[in-house]
Amino acid sequence: MIFVQHYDSPLGGILLAADGIGLRGLWFDGQKYLARDLPAERIGQDTPALAEARRWLYFAGSQPDFLPPLHPVGTAFRQSVWEILLQIPYGRTTTYGEIARQLAEKQKIPRMSAQAVGGAVGHNEISIIIPCHRVVGTNGSLT
Repeated sequence: MIFVQHYDSPLGGILLAADGIGLRGLWFDGQKYLARDLPAERIGQDTPALAEARRWLYFAGSQPDFLPPLHPVGTAFRQSVWEILLQIPYGRTTTYGEIARQLAEKQKIPRMSAQAVGGAVGHNEISIIIPCHRVVGTNGSLT
């Protein structure tokens, strides 16, 4: 079962979704792929994961010292990219190419496609908490 709640943040409305394991999604109102992979049947009810996500999102201007329980759903490749995103330090950025290099090294292969990494970053449904906004192009631009 999927549980949802709306959160009014200083940056605009956010839809939060969780299952019995953890947070499944976090989307800004009007986002292009809003809740694209969630089942149609959803319950508007608070859960511990949603409460922890709201606590994490409380915009106090400092780095949160915890993560809410997360349950991102995706392929093994996407999961590996999202794990790397969670390791990007607060206030820092990295590039798609650097993530591709890390994955290739971890998998002991000569190369990994930065474009494939970009696709996985783009399918991150728990934005902000899994910090896809910290990934930039080689020249430092948002892509």
